[in-house]
Amino acid sequence: MSDKIITPEFRAAYVGLFKATAPKENPDGAKKFSIRAAFPPNADLSVMKAEAAAAANENWGVGKVPKTVRSPFRLNEELDNPIPGIGDDWTVMTFSANEDRRPGLVDASLQDIIDDSEVYSGAWFRVQVRCYAYDTAGNKGVGFGLENVQKTRDDDPIGKGKVPASKAFEAFDAPAGAGKQPNSLFD
Repeated sequence: MSDKIITPEFRAAYVGLFKATAPKENPDGAKKFSIRAAFPPNADLSVMKAEAAAAANENWGVGKVPKTVRSPFRLNEELDNPIPGIGDDWTVMTFSANEDRRPGLVDASLQDIIDDSEVYSGAWFRVQVRCYAYDTAGNKGVGFGLENVQKTRDDDPIGKGKVPASKAFEAFDAPAGAGKQPNSLFD
């Protein structure tokens, strides 16, 4: 297995890369950095699926993987809360990192992203992940731990995300004479 899996490009939803948070369903739970990935139907997920199978076989043994193992690959239509603005046939995955392991975050030119408004639901990303199997408190499955993130391009926001200021306005040219100081207090 590899710890340097780079995903295909995906559209992001529910992005939490600047501040680790606890899950909504368990506010006292462990805080994590996370990003939900929506892969278009034509995305090649074969490397990730092979890594997931290898992790399951390594953890439970070849031919001994329980049928109840939770898959990290789910279609949007299968989710309890599907991502709005994404097709039912898109594959959705969640990548996360523990609070003490904040992922690196760069843009398409490999420059660090330090402004959280640049990272929003609807933008396109790739991530570096590592695959692992888990068997905790009766939950068995395969997941992908988040290592690093690269924003590849902008797109329209999806869901209830905040629209970036650069998309909220059109360019503005001040009218002639704007900015003149009045002669009196109420001119």
